[in-house]
Amino acid sequence: MQYPPPSLTVHILHDNTLTQDNRDKFVYVAGHYGQLVKFYNVEKLCADKLAEMIRLVPQIKTSRVSVGAFFRLLIPQLISADIDKCIYLDSDMLVNLDIAELWRVNLADKPLAAVREMEANAFNYKTADAAKKYLLNAKIVAYESYFNSGVLLMNLKFLRGNEENLFNGVKWRGEHMQCNCFDQDIFNYLFAKDYVALPVKFDRFICNERSQGQTQIQRAIYHCSSDSLALDTKDPFNRLWMKYFLKTPWFDADTIGRLFASMRQMTVEAKASMIQLSAIMSGKVRAFVVIADNLEATRQIFAVRPDEKIISVESSESLPKVIDAMKRSRGKKIFFVLVPGFPLKILTEAGFVYGADFLNGFEFLSEAHGLPPINSYPLVKAM
Repeated sequence: MQYPPPSLTVHILHDNTLTQDNRDKFVYVAGHYGQLVKFYNVEKLCADKLAEMIRLVPQIKTSRVSVGAFFRLLIPQLISADIDKCIYLDSDMLVNLDIAELWRVNLADKPLAAVREMEANAFNYKTADAAKKYLLNAKIVAYESYFNSGVLLMNLKFLRGNEENLFNGVKWRGEHMQCNCFDQDIFNYLFAKDYVALPVKFDRFICNERSQGQTQIQRAIYHCSSDSLALDTKDPFNRLWMKYFLKTPWFDADTIGRLFASMRQMTVEAKASMIQLSAIMSGKVRAFVVIADNLEATRQIFAVRPDEKIISVESSESLPKVIDAMKRSRGKKIFFVLVPGFPLKILTEAGFVYGADFLNGFEFLSEAHGLPPINSYPLVKAM
């Protein structure tokens, strides 16, 4: 005997940019699985509160995120008062487990449950990103307590009685421009000393999984932060995302059209670059700036002729030698710089022109030469 799936309601927090077409698609997906979906236009329902948040934290208007980052702070007021808890998920999540596992976590009297950043994202206090975290540097929050806000199990009964406290957190964030996160730093400022720490399976960062050599897909919630997805389906995480995406109504004729248009544009740009390079090279001889260990590889990859100069760079002390050679050959040679971390800016400051006197040689290499694979994330976004 088959039993119907347990009742589940998806609450979508959105602004005025949600189109009717996308709204209909959300309804279709929920209905296809026998579930419910409700929409909350936070921009309308909480206009005054959002305006106050922006006034308190004007920095968010020019940040890499939108004011939508603050929507989760308003969930206790948006969701019906007869609902005592909810699961919050960022929009870049892949849920590859039964979400009921998270729902069953006992919150007791804690305000929320979350995964520690040090576990979710291999967070290291010594990294450059961590150095920007004011909460840690000021010792307001302990390194091992700082949590990620992409997945939250929220105790709405507790939070509804703390609306003023939540706004005090927003005010505090506005007064501390040193912070490099918005809602996440607010939640940590308020609750890092009093929350339920979730197992890392509820918030695994794909970029972290790859860096640690993980290739096995697990029963987990995967965080697709930044540009961690691509079209290379040999990668198990890309394949997982694609598997779920293909099941949605967003994979349609328009999607294929956008993908094709983006690929065609890439081809047009590549051909334009070839024409530009041809013009640049007209009447000039190539020269190469490389590190000593890569001399032979450069000769083979670029089919360097005997009459083409190769300058071997040992350290930054070799820079005057490069500049001197470029001065003597100005207008006659174009230098392909193939030195990792080479200060190209210094060449510009010395009066040389990028595209006329020198080029970044790495732009002409491929995966076959040891470079990272092509970034197809723009194509994913186009889809």
